[in-house]
Amino acid sequence: MTLLLQQNIKKHISLSESETAIFCGLFEQRLIKKKHFLLSEGEVCRFEGFVVKGLLRVYHIDKNGFEQVLYFAIENWWVTDIDSFTNETPSQLYIEALEDCEVLLISKKNKDFAYENLPEIEKLFRVMTQKTHVALQRRMIDNLSKTADQRYQEFSEKYPQLIQRLSNIQIAAYLGITNVFLSKIRKKLALKR
Repeated sequence: MTLLLQQNIKKHISLSESETAIFCGLFEQRLIKKKHFLLSEGEVCRFEGFVVKGLLRVYHIDKNGFEQVLYFAIENWWVTDIDSFTNETPSQLYIEALEDCEVLLISKKNKDFAYENLPEIEKLFRVMTQKTHVALQRRMIDNLSKTADQRYQEFSEKYPQLIQRLSNIQIAAYLGITNVFLSKIRKKLALKR
């Protein structure tokens, strides 16, 4: 169950076998059925999660009722509402399983325990936070400076494993366009091939 988590940790930091066992022991396994929620708007996010199996989407519903997808999380990715988790405030986000999922969750209390007793864990989360900031910055710049066609093409090249697992509606919500417009983009790209 924790093998994928152990491999993920090793990509970022070095821990002894006993430290790895202690850290992995701080996680709780949660199974989430397709179309069920790991987090709903208004709840306080009490976890950071590591996806072992499945696909989740993290999204917000705006005042007009439109879904705005922040990101998708597949195997070997982390998922949370970092604002709600850090500040212990009600979430503005939903985290929904798009497939049956297996997720390992660490609580704030257990994460703090790891920080105090396993100093390398702070480095792990710092590195992951930096990578997340870089990805968000790049996404913001892309949304401001690239066409929807370019954003779709880059998304499909960067995440081919997601294209196969997502509907047009879900991809469109991520790109900030309508499903109809995405269909036009796909047709245009197919004609170019």
